[in-house]
Amino acid sequence: MTKKSKLTLKGLSQSFAYAFNGLRITLLSQQHAWFYLAVTILVFLASAVLEISAEDWCWMIIAAVSVWTAEALNTAFEFLCDVASPEFHPLVEKAKDVSAGAVLICIIGASAIGFIILGPPLLKSVTGTNF
Repeated sequence: MTKKSKLTLKGLSQSFAYAFNGLRITLLSQQHAWFYLAVTILVFLASAVLEISAEDWCWMIIAAVSVWTAEALNTAFEFLCDVASPEFHPLVEKAKDVSAGAVLICIIGASAIGFIILGPPLLKSVTGTNF
């Protein structure tokens, strides 16, 4: 039986430090993460400029968070696979591919949300016509 630890400010701050280090590791170890960061910033800037509704902002945030969560979990999974099987193994390769596929599913969904929300106002601002 494990002893329950008390919630302390020091413990809480250490937990946040570990979490931010995980984000740093993701950005430094995954070349795609920099692309996702740039796209996230551009999409949020476009959303602000186009003054999308609060409801649409919620959808955009959920879409971005899903991609970032999937990428972080994929990164952690890849690290664990590399420790569990330092040598090539076809099943580890398949597991990594499936994990990357999960990220792709999130990207496709996030892209669809982005096009549905930002497409009409972007089209209107460029062409002057409503969608």
